[in-house]
Amino acid sequence: MSLSDPIADMIARVKNAQARNHKKVELPSSNFKTKIADILKTEGFIKDFKINSNDKIPTLLLELKYHSGNPVISAFERVSKPGRRIFSSASGLPKINNGLGIAIISTPKGVMTDIDARKQKVGGEIICKVF
Repeated sequence: MSLSDPIADMIARVKNAQARNHKKVELPSSNFKTKIADILKTEGFIKDFKINSNDKIPTLLLELKYHSGNPVISAFERVSKPGRRIFSSASGLPKINNGLGIAIISTPKGVMTDIDARKQKVGGEIICKVF
């Protein structure tokens, strides 16, 4: 099945799984989604992720994280969409929830958080924001 926006599909699956208090969510894998999952794990928004390549189509398995029964990710929003791309310079990157959240940025140096992009003084496409 071909999707026009696989990142938005990933975000929707995570939000739906957390609304139903699922421990894990499975979705089609790609290198870009794996990098996003790695950032979410590093920043403490998910427990872990695995890539299952048993079938013809590799899948990404995310283990969701909860704190006192509530999901750690309170908001997970897509910023740049296929119909309207949002780019920002290093100095113009947004602070998400006064620094309590992160924005995931696709830069020429790879996919990274807004904090790392500011440190490396590199801008790029704002993929999504998480808090």
